[in-house]
Amino acid sequence: QVQLVESVGGLVQAGDSLRLSCVASGRTSSSYVQGWFRQAPGKERTFVAQITWRAGSAYYSDSLNGRFTITRDNDKNTMYLKMNNLKPEDTAVYYCAARSIAALEYNYWGQGTQVTVSS
Repeated sequence: QVQLVESVGGLVQAGDSLRLSCVASGRTSSSYVQGWFRQAPGKERTFVAQITWRAGSAYYSDSLNGRFTITRDNDKNTMYLKMNNLKPEDTAVYYCAARSIAALEYNYWGQGTQVTVSS
């Protein structure tokens, strides 16, 4: 089992930056992929970004237009999501997730953290 704990999100203004973190514990492995997803009010959960634990290869949703950056610190078992130039439409609950690199779906999830962007 893998446990994932996100940092507290927050309330920010449009144009601000915010960094989320996700600490992994338990049976973590360098063969894992970790990702961020978000769910806006009344909408389905959508993919934001992911990063491979071993090589640090990152992949992003096209809708972000380069505003977000995903990184990880293997020594701390921590993944980060730096969000720049935040917009009201970024308001959502953000979830950290993990899966084996061979798995098709994410099977470990954090509890989610609320990010609210005011205009």
